[in-house]
Amino acid sequence: MNELQQRIIKELHVKPEIDAYKEVRVSVDFLKDYLKKNVFLEGYVLGISGGQDSTLAGKLAQMAVDELNAEMSTEKYKFLAVRLPYGTQFDEIDCQEALRFIQPSETYTVNIKEAVDASRNALDAAGVTLSDFEKGNEKARERMKVQYSIAAANHCAVIGTDHAAEAITGFYTKFGDGAADVTPLSRLNKRQGKQMLAVLDCPAQLYNKIPTADLEEDKPAIPDEVALGVTYQQIDDYLEGREIPDDARKTLEGHYLRSQHKRHLPITVFDDFWK
Repeated sequence: MNELQQRIIKELHVKPEIDAYKEVRVSVDFLKDYLKKNVFLEGYVLGISGGQDSTLAGKLAQMAVDELNAEMSTEKYKFLAVRLPYGTQFDEIDCQEALRFIQPSETYTVNIKEAVDASRNALDAAGVTLSDFEKGNEKARERMKVQYSIAAANHCAVIGTDHAAEAITGFYTKFGDGAADVTPLSRLNKRQGKQMLAVLDCPAQLYNKIPTADLEEDKPAIPDEVALGVTYQQIDDYLEGREIPDDARKTLEGHYLRSQHKRHLPITVFDDFWK
């Protein structure tokens, strides 16, 4: 294991192996403690995409608010699941299956197509033409804007689905899905998230499906692994301290170094950003 690999593992707090039941408890207790500490909050908001990460984070959030309500003999706390399609989502069946598994306190559906298209048209009129990739980032940021609006109206915090296998690659939109108040999955890699969903009796198709961001219209549902040029198995092995093929290691470490800015607060004059 080289020095950079050791540094990344330490920075992202990834364990070489987990007890899935214990990690479920860690995340649920973390989400409960955050609400108890911030007494003005009444729950959590999260966009549900039908993929592994939002399904797991949503289930943990619902468990947390259910336990708090039972422990405190109240109905104050809630988890608000949000469906955020751009037009019609191709895997809507999976989204609905995820909602059935989570059983959220409430569900909202906000179609972001009109807002995203209006933003793109306004930029076009100003002489700024977005590529398909850049429009994908507009979608991600619009989704997060909606989540924060719903959270503000309901005195809730926004959950992020960021995890270590995503953080190391920077495979998320800055100030889009990378924005959140709490990230209960941050220390986990992809396979560890699957292990947690398995012990929670999640339908297997939700965590065994091919991961895709599905933001680009020119490349609909392009698998993450194709976009990244490295497999999640290789990413997870790397994060657990194992050796991976040299070309995969170089690709992965390249993603990490190029995406440092995404894992950092806005730079100030006091930051040694050039190091």
